[in-house]
Amino acid sequence: MDLSVELAGLRLKNPVIAASGTFGYGVEFAHLVDLNRLGGLAVKGLSREPMGGNAAPRIVETAAGMLNAIGLQNIGAEAFVRDKLPALRSYQTAVIANIFGYTTEDYVAVADLLEQGEGLAAYEINVSCPNTKHGGITFGADPELTREVTAAVKKVARRPVIVKLSPNVTDIGVMARAAEDGGADAISLVNTFVGMAVDLEERRPALANVTGGLSGPAIKPIALRMVYQAAKAVKLPVIGMGGIATGRDALEFMLAGATAIQVGTTTFWDPTAPARLVTEIEAWCRDHRVEQVRDLVGRLEA
Repeated sequence: MDLSVELAGLRLKNPVIAASGTFGYGVEFAHLVDLNRLGGLAVKGLSREPMGGNAAPRIVETAAGMLNAIGLQNIGAEAFVRDKLPALRSYQTAVIANIFGYTTEDYVAVADLLEQGEGLAAYEINVSCPNTKHGGITFGADPELTREVTAAVKKVARRPVIVKLSPNVTDIGVMARAAEDGGADAISLVNTFVGMAVDLEERRPALANVTGGLSGPAIKPIALRMVYQAAKAVKLPVIGMGGIATGRDALEFMLAGATAIQVGTTTFWDPTAPARLVTEIEAWCRDHRVEQVRDLVGRLEA
């Protein structure tokens, strides 16, 4: 049985990638999960300078999911290259660096810093950040800004560039095409949906930041729809995510058009979830006599 997939010039041993923001920098989970079992891992989002994140409370449980307003807390790209990347190089797993910024120049600067390190397989650009030079409009809500930041990073990157799209848009196909026009090697989606929770007893928002990103099983049907639409809109490989908790979930995303998938929120209650999904995908393929899992990509009969 062959679980390998081809993604933006990379060959992953299987389609399961631990999602950014839910798996630390990877090494923190090495005592719980065999990292070599995974197709890849996307590290916590990296910025130009270290960031402390938002004030607490910044995580709230919701029905079938959670809201987070972590605020992209991270050690910064330079410290990641120096302190985390050397340990990750010992694993036979594709390491994807998730990067973000508040101006196009920020994204380019982070990519430049990461170019100094060895052992990375690709970059994942998080465009769900407000552009401070354009009045706070989110990069991922404006096709031109998405195209611009993608093209700028592509100019300095010697590794594949994956654009992680925001779902908080009217037409995901337009944003997928903007990333493609900017030279993206692949796209990933969906990021979290903007939401909020209320503390009824205190009569105030449950999150200090008021709003946060909704993730978990509750968003899966919407995420599936958007992955399907994005895969139809572009010729790029797609990484699907959003509410994936089981191997069956992952395979549904692949049928909808995803070449690979990311699992995130599930790791909060089951840190071994990424490796478990590999086992479940393998078992399903064996039971259904699927010899190559990549043959399922985009084979939804709709």
